[in-house]
Amino acid sequence: MLSTKRKSIVCAFAACTFFIHSSFMSVSFAYPQGDKKETQRISYQNRKEIPTIFTWNLANTYPNLTSWEKDKQEVKRLADDFAKHQGKWGQSAKALVQGMEAYSQLMRLLDKVNVYATLNFDIQTADPSAQAILNQAEKIRVYVKEKTAWVGPELILIPDQKMKKFLQAKELAPYKPFIEEKLRTKQHMLPKEQEQLLASFTSLGENPENTYKMLSKDIPLPLIKVESGKMVPLTRTNYATYLESKDQRVRKAAYQAMYQTLEKYQDTLAQTIAGQIKANNLYASNRKYKNALEASLTPNHVPVEVYDQLISTVNKNLPLLERYLKLRKEILSLPELHMYDLYVPLFDRKTEYIPYEQAREMVVKGIMPLGEEYVSHIKRAFDNRWIDVYSTPDKRTGAYQWGAYDTHPYVLLNYQGLKGDVSTIAHELGHAMQSYYTNKAQPYITSGYPIFTAEVASTMNENLLFTSQYKSAQTNKEKMALLVQNLENFRTTLFRQTQFAEFEKAMHEAEQRGEALQADSLKKMYLDINKKYYGKQVVMDQEIAMEWARVPHFYYNYYVYQYATSFAASVALAKQVEAGGKPESERYIQTLLSLGSSKPPLIVLKEAGVDMTTAKPIEDAMQVFKERLDELERLMKETNGAF
Repeated sequence: MLSTKRKSIVCAFAACTFFIHSSFMSVSFAYPQGDKKETQRISYQNRKEIPTIFTWNLANTYPNLTSWEKDKQEVKRLADDFAKHQGKWGQSAKALVQGMEAYSQLMRLLDKVNVYATLNFDIQTADPSAQAILNQAEKIRVYVKEKTAWVGPELILIPDQKMKKFLQAKELAPYKPFIEEKLRTKQHMLPKEQEQLLASFTSLGENPENTYKMLSKDIPLPLIKVESGKMVPLTRTNYATYLESKDQRVRKAAYQAMYQTLEKYQDTLAQTIAGQIKANNLYASNRKYKNALEASLTPNHVPVEVYDQLISTVNKNLPLLERYLKLRKEILSLPELHMYDLYVPLFDRKTEYIPYEQAREMVVKGIMPLGEEYVSHIKRAFDNRWIDVYSTPDKRTGAYQWGAYDTHPYVLLNYQGLKGDVSTIAHELGHAMQSYYTNKAQPYITSGYPIFTAEVASTMNENLLFTSQYKSAQTNKEKMALLVQNLENFRTTLFRQTQFAEFEKAMHEAEQRGEALQADSLKKMYLDINKKYYGKQVVMDQEIAMEWARVPHFYYNYYVYQYATSFAASVALAKQVEAGGKPESERYIQTLLSLGSSKPPLIVLKEAGVDMTTAKPIEDAMQVFKERLDELERLMKETNGAF
């Protein structure tokens, strides 16, 4: 269904999504400390402290709340008015055109209203007024879903021959992909009354995720002892930073504090995720799918075999992961490698802090193979407040990109100046450029794009950034640091997201068999899969059995596997662009970044240059992982392992 573009996720620590503008402000880059450049990590307690250039400007979408309220009421009016089209779509091609135009107008404005409310909330989650606005947006979204529930059933009631004749009308050309998609899955469409009933339960189906979000935000985390010996509060934002500490005691303290705290709420968290899995399975059953996996993949034209093929191919290559983990243990000189040792950098970070302006320059240089036009749009994102850079205590954690058809893309960051943060900027701007180009090339009705292609656009930028940095590296030490970071991207995306996909499938299958998804069973299930991926080289600290409670992606219904498939696709496409030039970059922009949902994602990827219906892209990505692992081992021998 065409509504707001789907969320996209950047890593295991954070979720990411998608976002406007008609006139761009020209603004020079400012620094937070007078005219001094940023040289150390910055901490802000509220948004008033943050220089304006580092915040996104939601006034570009709505100048004030009154204008948002006006559009919210207009959405309701359009939804009510849309009822006059019901029962008429089968009368003529003209009637169908008018109905589709009205549908597009309604959903397009709904997107803008919903996006503003969500972005406004995410930068001030503790603000009651922001919460109220978000609640209003959610209510109007459910209202619209109920009022438009008849669209699919009415389309499939039009006789095939009559519809075939209708689709020959020139005026229906923009809507043809959308209509054909509805017809393709019509065996899973329910009668109008049942569709309306399911639509009315939308908010109930979303309750597990909403409850999880609020619970995870409200769970208090304890103090931990850091390198200086001081006791400091552990937060969801600084948790990742402490896992990167050179002091193993700090890593262990953060790790145990996080998971032992979550374990105190394990029964509630288990009930929450169990509710989501039950809802997914119930939805699939009511729509006559074999299972929730098929129900999730079918709308995107992705065969279930692609999912299973990913898991089996990655499982076959787990010895490569084992080899990398063994090397990590050797570099760290640890007698045992624990789960909390997997994120500590393997290189010296004494001068690691990267000022935001420097990160900007690194990203711009990295994506230059995609051409001057692409680069100019990236610069516009930096200069015109498309990006919200720094964290505050009540800002949503993680990173994402989101936007509506009538907005420029918005990017949310929680920048802390680490090398990984630079990659995150490149990643999210990859999403932003896909939104920008798709909105420019497609009518609203086909401007959405699935995560299956979205994560190709984001990780493509990361791959190009790596190559740029590696070519510029002056010393073996720099090269080794970059190789480690890149190998970590493989581990956390290709391997880890497949691990998540395997767990997600196991949860759904267990519930479908009638097994209770309780805390103990979920912990055992997760621990067993984690052992398969890491057990030969890593000590299985029991706390890791609670990691499922930290992953919001499990509420997105077979979402995470696409990070792994997309990562593999982007590795192949990056190599093509780097080895080629302008023709390859233009093909990439004109296909993957611009086709939206006008064609199925597997076809879009094939036209871009990679065939995901085979295991070859996964195997090729594993070969690249092996080559870079070989290179790291070679450089270590040359330097006697001196990092």
